[in-house]
Amino acid sequence: MLKLGVNIDHVATLRQARYRSNTDPRRKVEPDPVEAALLCERAGCHGITAHLREDRRHIVDRDLLRLREAITTRLNFEMANSPEIIAIALGVRPDIVCVVPELREEVTTEGGLDVVGGEESLRLTRQRMNDAGIEVSLFVDPDQRQIEAAARVGAQFIELHTGRFADHFHLKRERNEELNRLVLAAKTAHEVGLQVNAGHGLTTENLPLIHVVPHLVELNIGHSIISRAVFIGLDRAIQEILGAMAGYPDAVALAS
Repeated sequence: MLKLGVNIDHVATLRQARYRSNTDPRRKVEPDPVEAALLCERAGCHGITAHLREDRRHIVDRDLLRLREAITTRLNFEMANSPEIIAIALGVRPDIVCVVPELREEVTTEGGLDVVGGEESLRLTRQRMNDAGIEVSLFVDPDQRQIEAAARVGAQFIELHTGRFADHFHLKRERNEELNRLVLAAKTAHEVGLQVNAGHGLTTENLPLIHVVPHLVELNIGHSIISRAVFIGLDRAIQEILGAMAGYPDAVALAS
């Protein structure tokens, strides 16, 4: 079965819009991303994803600590490959980290990690995480060179960036080109021993086409779920996504 990881960053974004200056952990502020994570688990998701950005624009340090204590599914910690964030990850001990590129001026993560250019640094980070019992994923574009570099780094997973596919979904030729890139990338990853996740911009509308991408283990989805939940609630929003994921033919080809 293809697994669903729910990214709760946007719940924290809404909280921070009003309570960014709050430093008193005793004060109840809303919405609580940890409460949202627990609702997502009860609705049937298989993991929770949270990105602690260096500027703390949404998820903050205490959110991660509370998530680690509260959730019973898999905690996926998205992170920049920076000394401060690496130290936090080693302290929190998530089940898996996903190393992503991070720019202060971007609204959300745009594009994949340059694994080729940062191979040695990423190898050292991967080793430190694995030594602590934490699996490592690298967020990459569907590019053969980056995937082969991820294998050399020793990562257990890659997460394929599906943003360009999502952005071009209503342009048939461009959409199909991006879909073909994702298919070839997943096949390449499988051949070099990597497990394959995917995410960015996925919705109930475009998810059915992702079924042609082989070897997928998990999809990480945040914005479309939280946006839909504003109108129908988290439980129904997650059920809609799980329904769009149902029937995926090759979900556990490399799953442990």
